Amino acid sequence: MIEAENVTLSYGSSRILHGVSLRAEPGRVTCVMGNNGVGKTSLMNLLAGRHPRAGGELRLMGARLGRVTAQEMARRGVGYVPQGRAIFPLLTVRENLETGFGCLPAAQRRVPDDIYDSFPVLAEMAHRRGGDLSGGQQQQLAIARALVIRPRVLLMDEPTEGIQPNIIAQIGRVIAGLRDRGDMAIVLVEQYFDFAWNLGDSFTLLERGSVVRQGPRGALERDDLHRQLASL
Repeated sequence: MIEAENVTLSYGSSRILHGVSLRAEPGRVTCVMGNNGVGKTSLMNLLAGRHPRAGGELRLMGARLGRVTAQEMARRGVGYVPQGRAIFPLLTVRENLETGFGCLPAAQRRVPDDIYDSFPVLAEMAHRRGGDLSGGQQQQLAIARALVIRPRVLLMDEPTEGIQPNIIAQIGRVIAGLRDRGDMAIVLVEQYFDFAWNLGDSFTLLERGSVVRQGPRGALERDDLHRQLASL
């Protein structure tokens, strides 16, 4: 699992996160929701080791973490699908996938077959440049690249943003399959409410960098949660 306890984060003199706590467990999808600019991506950057926290604790698989880099978090099994995909446009699909090899031991430096089973288009376009793919295909590539490291924790920031409905449905099936394996904790930042509600096992709502509501799906009413999210 990955767990943040009372974490704070600042950019210069601006405090972005205010005492946020979150716990993501294997076999569950933990959804983080809120309007633009409330700190969702900042929280994901903190969890991924891309930005140091100002305070609070971060634990991975029960071990307390000090200041760690993004590369160290990847080595420890944290995969990250960033908002905007961030694929390498001049590299081929296969080369983009192979960028994940750097944090793997030599014996594991291959693309698992189940990645191509989940995203067949990537096998068909293995030699195409990433920049030549459609937005939906690039999003599939970004998810596949994170899965190359065989993560124990998968962080996904807005995976449905700007994607056509059939690809959204496919991505939803992949996330559900990863969750149902039971060995991966998934943290999903998502604006598309129905997508998040259908997949989520627990929900955290942020407003201005603070948690305003949090709980497991069974303790929340769908319409009530939707209304509160719309009112933020």
